[in-house]
Amino acid sequence: MTLGCKLNYAETSSLRDRLCALGVTDAADGEQADFCIVNTCSVTGEADAKCRHAINRLHRQHPQALIAVMGCYAQLAADVLTRIEGVGLVVGMEHKGRIVELLEQALAGTEGGLAFTSPLADIRTFVPSCSRGERTRYFLKVQDGCNYYCTYCTIPIARGRSRNGSIASLVEQAEEAARHGGREIVITGVNIGDFGHSTGESFYGLVRALDAVEGIQRYRISSIEPNLLTDEIIDFCAGSRAFMPHFHIPLQSGSDDVLRLMRRRYDTALFRRKVERIRSVMPDAFIGVDVIVGTRGETEAYFEDAFRFIESLDISQLHVFSYSERPGTKALGIPHVVTPQEKHDRSRRLIALSEEKRLAHYRRYIGTERMVLWEHAREGQPLLGWTDNYIRVRLAEGATAMPDSLCSVRLGELDADGETLQATPL
Repeated sequence: MTLGCKLNYAETSSLRDRLCALGVTDAADGEQADFCIVNTCSVTGEADAKCRHAINRLHRQHPQALIAVMGCYAQLAADVLTRIEGVGLVVGMEHKGRIVELLEQALAGTEGGLAFTSPLADIRTFVPSCSRGERTRYFLKVQDGCNYYCTYCTIPIARGRSRNGSIASLVEQAEEAARHGGREIVITGVNIGDFGHSTGESFYGLVRALDAVEGIQRYRISSIEPNLLTDEIIDFCAGSRAFMPHFHIPLQSGSDDVLRLMRRRYDTALFRRKVERIRSVMPDAFIGVDVIVGTRGETEAYFEDAFRFIESLDISQLHVFSYSERPGTKALGIPHVVTPQEKHDRSRRLIALSEEKRLAHYRRYIGTERMVLWEHAREGQPLLGWTDNYIRVRLAEGATAMPDSLCSVRLGELDADGETLQATPL
C-alpha cells in the first residue's frame, strides 16, 4: 500500500519490480499474504492517521503477515509504529535501499531488530527509482531530500538533505524505460529544481540531457519551486523536442506576509513573473499551483490578499491543502491559529476558484487539435488519455484508438460531469 506523493508511488513500484524478480507475487483477492509493505506519508496529521489506519486494516485482513513500514512516517515515528500490532519491520530513509535484504532477514527471524532508522544527519544515500507500475507513464526519481526548512514542513526532517543521482545514471534509466516501450516520463523528487548537490550538476543540464533520449516522446516536470524555475529552463522547455507545456509550481500562499512567515524563498512578484514568462513562450501551457490554507498567522486580511492574487493569475488549476500542525516545525511558534471552520471555508472558496480556472482551460481548447497519449482502459470502461497540455480526454463514442499510443485528436465538448473532453482521433 502506498500513501502520499508521486515519489512514494515511484519508489513502491520499483520495489515491486525488485521483489517480482526474486519470484515474489502479489497476494490475490482473498489470499493470505506472507508480508505486506506500507510506504507512508507524513505531510499532515491526517496523513499520519491514514498510515496507521492502513496498517491496522492490513493486519485484520492478513493477521499472520509480517507488516513492513517505510517512508516519511517510518522515519519520523518509528517508536509509534513498532507498537502497532502486526508491524514486524520499520525502515527509515537511509535504509530503504536495503528493504529487500531486511525483509528476507525479518521473514527468516534473523533481522536482529525491528526498526532501522538513522539520525537526520546520516541520511545521505540516494536510492534510484524509475517505475512504470500500473500506469501508462514512467516516473523517474531524480532527487530526494530538501535543504529548505519552511516553517510548516516536516519533509526535510523526514527525508534528509538534498541529494540526487548523476545525469548519466538518470539518462541510462530513461533509455531503459524507452527500451521497454515507455512513451512518457514524469520527473519526480522532493525539490527537483535543487538537483545537483551530490554531483555538481544542474537541473537545467538534466533537462537538456533527458530531452535527447530517443524513444521518450513526452516529459513532464512534476513540481518545481518558483525560485528554481529559471527562465533558461522555461525557454528550453518551450523549444524542446519532448518537454510538455505543463508546469506545476508550489505557491503555498498568495500573501507576501504569509510567505515570510512560511520562510518561502520568493514573493508574489517573482511568482507572477514566472507565470507570465511561461505564458509568453508557451501560451497553451497547463499551469498547476499548490496552495496551503489556514497556516498559523494567516489572518482573514492575509487570506483575502492571497485570494485576490491567485484569482488574478493566468493559471489552470489549484491543488488546495489545509494546514496541519506538525511536531518539530517552527510554525508552532507563530501566533494566530486559524479555526477548523475558517480553514474549511477558505478551502471551499479556493477549490471553487480552481474549478473555474480548470474549466476555462478545458473550454478554451474545444474544437482544436491536440496530441493525446491514451492509457490502458479498464475492462468495460472508455479509453482515457491526456493531451500535451494536460487536458483529460475520453475517446468519443464510436471512435477507435490503441491504448498506450500517441495520436492527434479533435477535442469535443465537455462530458456531463465536467471532468473530461470528448476526443475524436484524426
